[in-house]
Parts: sequence; structure tokens; C-alpha cells
Amino acid sequence: MTHSHTLYEWTPSDPIELTVAQRDAIARLAKGMSITPVQGAASCFRLTPDSNVGAIVVDDVSLAILPKPKITLDHVLFMLSYSLRLAVWDAAPFSFTEDSLVEAVVPAFVHEVSRAIRRGLLQGYKVEEDALPTVRGRIRFDDQLRYRFGRFPPAEVRFDEFTEDIDANRLIKAAANMLLRMRLRSPESRRALRRIDSVTENVSLIEYDRARLPEIAWTRLNEHYRHAVSLSQLVLRHCAFELPVDETGGRVHASSFLVDMNRVFEDFVRTAVRERLGLSEKAFPRGGTHPRLTLDDRGAETGRIKLEPDLSWWEGPDCVFVGDVKYKRTGRHGENPDLYQLLAYTVAADLPNGLLVYAAGEDAPTKHVVRHLNRTLEVMALDLAGTPDQLVAQTTVVANRIVQQRACYKTELVGAA
Repeated sequence: MTHSHTLYEWTPSDPIELTVAQRDAIARLAKGMSITPVQGAASCFRLTPDSNVGAIVVDDVSLAILPKPKITLDHVLFMLSYSLRLAVWDAAPFSFTEDSLVEAVVPAFVHEVSRAIRRGLLQGYKVEEDALPTVRGRIRFDDQLRYRFGRFPPAEVRFDEFTEDIDANRLIKAAANMLLRMRLRSPESRRALRRIDSVTENVSLIEYDRARLPEIAWTRLNEHYRHAVSLSQLVLRHCAFELPVDETGGRVHASSFLVDMNRVFEDFVRTAVRERLGLSEKAFPRGGTHPRLTLDDRGAETGRIKLEPDLSWWEGPDCVFVGDVKYKRTGRHGENPDLYQLLAYTVAADLPNGLLVYAAGEDAPTKHVVRHLNRTLEVMALDLAGTPDQLVAQTTVVANRIVQQRACYKTELVGAA
């Protein structure tokens, strides 16, 4: 019998009975979750999730971790799909009734994979190395001398094989197998995933390191696979499994599918604003991929304080706008630490203003003028509880404010000249 519990981000749960091994497995799978013992009960704990939402299953204990009460899984899935440039998630193929994020992701994954492979599995060239009785491709002369002492046959060769066993199909197969291991409640989802596994029977099943997934070079020949591969990468990055040994020497079966709402919100805002501004990823990049931005001077012994703003607009080597995105206000001091961080960005980029975007209720936009530095820090909030159209419309307001800040910077440059 499975014991199911529903948790909400940043909210302590009711007491949940767990063995020591189950408690430790949850702590490993959800490193940001606070687990505190309940006084007077030896095996009961209160679980307080952080910003990661999704599902955790440990033996017979199932945890569904949901976002804030006003934010539904529809909102999470819409922001995920928008960041991946998928079709609007609230269309018919993506409808669902489950209260689990992983159960909601499966229909979208199946839909996109089915669209991608309806004309058959994509094929491509893969470099193979083998010892063959005849020469095929190019002879590896070093290996021929090392292993065969120059004698033929066999021939140590390298050749290009036209095959279905390529990275794009491997990612899809690995993601389908990951989802099948998640103990899905929906029989339709399990059947659909097994069909994908059957179609890809000639594709190698790879155990990927989720921090090092292969990147696909997209062309007009494989563009129809982009959405399916993007969702596969999403699944592989956020699924985790482990079989830790429990106190009796047995095994605890543990799995999780967790997405960080901080990252979801940041990626959505950046993607939506970039589209509203009509900019490329090079001009409006992801944090950490833009030209180097440092708080101290760049020199032999300086330039060590590296900064990675969530939002930045680059015109050649010049940063003309800088901003930050926060899903949740930082700590008990409210937005102060976030404003300090934004101020550092404006100083490093030598800009007169910066923008801080929160995920919150209908807070009125505010401005803070920094004493002595003559810099203005603006704060805006997006209400995530609306419809997808309303949410995108709010990002248009953010984009318009960014254009105004850039115009202020350009005006100052003209004045200084």
C-alpha cells in the first residue's frame, strides 16, 4: 500500500512516518528539503520543501510537492514549455487531471516524441571503430601496428555508419526509460512510454550524467526532433534514482522528478523578454554565458569578482542593460540582499539603472535611488496566478521598461560626449 502525501513549497508538512533509510533517501534526492523530527514520535518527521517541486517516491511513501497554492501545475508547465519553445501547454494534447508534475509531463513528452517519429526514427552518421576482415573506411595504422603488428586481416578501421543509434534517439530512449521507472499511476502513460521504448529497440540505452547531456546541432534535416529532444533533456536533467542500502542490509527504492522554480521562473522571464525585444541569445544571453562582467578591475591580479546577472543586453562588447530575476524574496530582510546584488551589477556594467523582477502578487513597481552613486534600482513583480496570455502580457511590460532603461543609458552617453 502506497502512502501518499501532498506538500507545498516552503511549507512544513503534517507529521509523516518514515524509516531512517527512507528519511536519508529523501534527504539525498531533495538536498534543499528540511527534515525535522516530531517531538514524542520516534519515526515521524515534518518535511519542508524548498523551491523544488515535483514528485519523490521512496518505497511505499509517495510525496507530491506542489508550488504555492495560487500557482498551479498548469502555470509551471506553461513556463517550462515556453522556455523550451514548445507549443502552448494548455492545448488539448497536454490536458491532465493528476496532481503530480511528472504525471503531467508524460503526455507532453509522448505527444512531442510521437510527432517527431511519425515519419520514422531519425537516422544519421556515427563514427565507428572496429576490427574487420576487409577494409572499410579508413585504416587506423597506429592501432594496426600496436595490436596486429602490421598484419592483415583483420584491419583496424574507422568508418561512418548510417544508423538510428544516434544521440537524438538515445536521449529520447533514455528519457522514456527514466519515466517508466517513476511508478506512474496512469496506465495510458505507461503504455505510451512502452511503445516509445519498443520503437527505439535498436537504439542504445545510455545512462547519462544529467550534468553532461549531449548537445544536438540542429539543421533543417533534424529540426522536427527539436521539441522531443528538448523535453527528453528536461526529463533527464530532473530525474534521479538511487538504491541505498538500508539498516537491515536491504534496498530502499527511491526516485524523484524535481524542478527548481527559481530556474523555471528565470528561464521563462528571460525567454519571453528576449522574444518581446526581438533579440538573439547572443545579445540577450543566459547568465554566465555573456561576455565577462567583473566587479573589480580587470588586470593581472584583478578581475576576480565575476558576476552573472540573469538579464543582460549586449551591443557588441558593451552591456546596455542589466537586471536580475528572483522567484522568492531573499531571507528575513525582504528584498534588501537582492537590491545589493543588483547594485553590484549596475556598478560592474557602469549603468545608471537596473531592474529586479520578482514572482509575487500585484506589488506596485518601486524605485530606489542609491545615495552618492546616482543609480536607480527598479523593482517589478509578475503575478503568476493569471492565464498564460496574462503572464506573457506582463513580460511585455517588463520588456518595455528595459527599453526605457536602455534609452536612459544611451542619453547619458550622448550627454557625456
